[in-house]
Amino acid sequence: MQLPQPTSSPLPCSVFVYGTLMPGERNAGVAEEASAPTRREAATLKGYVLYDLRPEGYPGLVAGGGEVRGWLLHYAPEQWPAALASLDELEGLHLQPPLYSRHLASALTAGGEAKQVWVYLYARPERLKEPGASRVSSGDWTDVPGRQTGTD
Repeated sequence: MQLPQPTSSPLPCSVFVYGTLMPGERNAGVAEEASAPTRREAATLKGYVLYDLRPEGYPGLVAGGGEVRGWLLHYAPEQWPAALASLDELEGLHLQPPLYSRHLASALTAGGEAKQVWVYLYARPERLKEPGASRVSSGDWTDVPGRQTGTD
């Protein structure tokens, strides 16, 4: 699958994170490996549903009728290609079949501003029907009991 690549076009240099990449969570450092975000801000994504996957210990996000809370990570345009490559690697876009797929979405900041961002959607919907997959009714990964955080 050919994904849009970052260019000097108006494609966003921001990603909505909703699970282990959020500040304070266990993979937050991955979001900074290639390049640190220039800014982070709380946001929500409407029209999506969040799942807790066990024993994997990570979330899956799919289109649906919910609302998910997370963070926007904004990167400098010159740092975006390196950051995106690192994020794509973590999210398993290279796997066959891929673990996640990257899509454009509109996120709403805490201040009420809509921003076009990238988001990683879970690409194995059949897994969501199996034992160990449960919907996170609050839409907030930090509400999941027993999740491994960055301080564990």
